[in-house]
Order: sequence, then structure tokens, then C-alpha cells
Amino acid sequence: MSRSEKIRVLIADDSALMRQKLRQIVEADPELEVAGVARDGEDAIAKARELRPDVVSLDINMPRLDGVCVLQLIMSERICPVVMVSSLTQKGAVTTFECLELGAFDFVGKPDGTVSSNLILLADEIRSKLKMAAVSGTLKRLVSRRERRPSPLAWTPTPKTRAAVAASGYKAVAIGISTGGPVTLMEVLPLIPAEINAALFLVQHMPGSFIHTFVERLNDNCKIEVVEAEAGAEVRPGVCYVAPGEHQLTLYRKSTGDIVIRTPTQPQTLFVPSVDVMMKSVLQTYGPDTVGVLMTGIGNDGAEQMVAITKAGGHTIAESEESSVVFGMPRQAIENGGARVVAPAWQIAGEILKAL
Repeated sequence: MSRSEKIRVLIADDSALMRQKLRQIVEADPELEVAGVARDGEDAIAKARELRPDVVSLDINMPRLDGVCVLQLIMSERICPVVMVSSLTQKGAVTTFECLELGAFDFVGKPDGTVSSNLILLADEIRSKLKMAAVSGTLKRLVSRRERRPSPLAWTPTPKTRAAVAASGYKAVAIGISTGGPVTLMEVLPLIPAEINAALFLVQHMPGSFIHTFVERLNDNCKIEVVEAEAGAEVRPGVCYVAPGEHQLTLYRKSTGDIVIRTPTQPQTLFVPSVDVMMKSVLQTYGPDTVGVLMTGIGNDGAEQMVAITKAGGHTIAESEESSVVFGMPRQAIENGGARVVAPAWQIAGEILKAL
């Protein structure tokens, strides 16, 4: 697709109101155009095969063939990337993560459920994700990611490691990630051993209502414990603390030396939680014992603090373009000099262990 050509979008939704609103959102952008609309799953597959769009906006709940089945067929036939449109409910969250694992590029949560009259409030997010999904090479990376399975790492805690953990001399791993994160993290966190001599802190950009399900899925697949960060909780090695929705993730060292979690709503940043805010707090608390990790995502959140961690003598790891679903956040860190190591997602767990 040349730069002069518009990005062709297929809209698939069983609601006439949603199709109308999505059409308005797409047509309001001069870089996008509606290639076609589909009112159910079978229609979506037929239109995708016939029209060969650059990207599909796909509803999860549709008659005749649901969005999950449609996604599987589109990905298996390698037609184009898909952005899921789902409801912000517990059930919607579970299905959405299944779709991401099956190869969906990203998702947009309808603010009012299955039929959302306020979808226009998400117009910028929808257009941005449709454009990013249609970028050259995205489909190939999504298919490759779906087919890849993490390989176990050969790692055994040494007496020195055990002694460091016992003496609370553990390090901190600060991880920032956005678009493409849920699937990418499944190539990293499940490989981290339970005996790791570090506490992990994770910011994943996503709606707050999805965080609980996200944490549960990670915890079910990891050797380390993965929890949603709670204010006042004491930090322990071998645990990954995930920033809660609509709150920042920061740390506080008490006079006793114990480190506890804080979850303020300030500062108000473009993304709340913010990778930069989390990494800055971790660096202030752990100093050069901080390992910063920045992976796939749109924008530059985290890039500034990756530079700060590097300058402070910490270790920094950025995901390479080879595996990044969106090479935005890690690219900024690399270009700014905030990455000592650049590696594909499937090597990052090993690089984290080397840094400890």
C-alpha cells in the first residue's frame, strides 16, 4: 500500500447503529475509507475474502458466526490485521484476551456495552488503532507471534542468588508495554523462574475493567506470582505487581527499609497508569539495581525513564522491531540512548535473568 492510497476498512457489526457510527468515525479521517460493511459473521468472512481490505473492525458478538471464529478464519487465511470491538464487561474481557492470543492486533472497548451510543468518544482511539494495524509487516508479525510458543529457559538459582533474596538484597524489574502487550508478555513472564532475585513492576496500557482478567491470565501461566498492585502492600521478590486501572504505580521505602506499593491517581498523564511514572519511582527506590524493560506499544511512554535508568547505572532492555507489534515505545528508547540491550520478545526473559 503506497502512502497516497487510503487505508481500506471493513466494518463488521451486527448492530445497524454501530455500523453507522463506525462508518462516520472512519470517513471523518482523510487517510481512511470504508471498503465495505458486514452485518454478521458469515457476511464478514465473505466480504473479507472478496474485498481484501487493509484492516477489519470486528465486533465479537455477532450472529451466524461470532467474532472469534471470524478472526480465526481471517488470520488463518492471512487476509489482513483485525481490530476487535468488544464490550467492557468481565465476559467481554475474557473473550477479548482470547482474540488477542489468536492474533487480533488490538481491541477497542465499547463504553456502553454491546450497542454503544457513546462510541464517538473513542473516535481517535479507533482511527489510530486501525491505522497502526494496517502498517506494512504487521500481519506477518501477528501470525508469527500467534504460532510461536515460548521455550523453557535453563536457569537454576545459585547459592549467591538464594542468599541475596534471603537478605532482601533483590533488584527491581520495571516493565512497560502497550499495544500487543498481552500476547508479548506471554513470551516473557512465563519464562521467569519463581526464585528470581527481583520484584517485577508492570504497566500495561488497557482499560481498567480488563486488568483483573489480565492479571488472572498471567498468573495462571507464570511460575512467579502475578498480582494487581494494591496500596500498602509490601513488595516481595518473585512477585510481579501490575498497575491497577486508572491509577499510577509508585513505591515508597519506609524507615524500616521495607518497600510498599502506592497507587495514586496523580500525576495525570496521557496514559494512566504511566510507564514513565512507574519507572521513575522504581529508579528512585532501587537506584542502579533497576532493570528497565520497554516493549511493543504506540507512542513514547517509558522512553525518558529508560534513559534515566541507563544513566543511573541500571540495566535497560528494549524489544527489537523484529518482534514488536508496534515499534513505537521501544524505538524511542533506543534512539534516545536508553537501551543497553535490544532483543526480540522471545529473548527478553533471558536478558532479564542475565541482568540480575
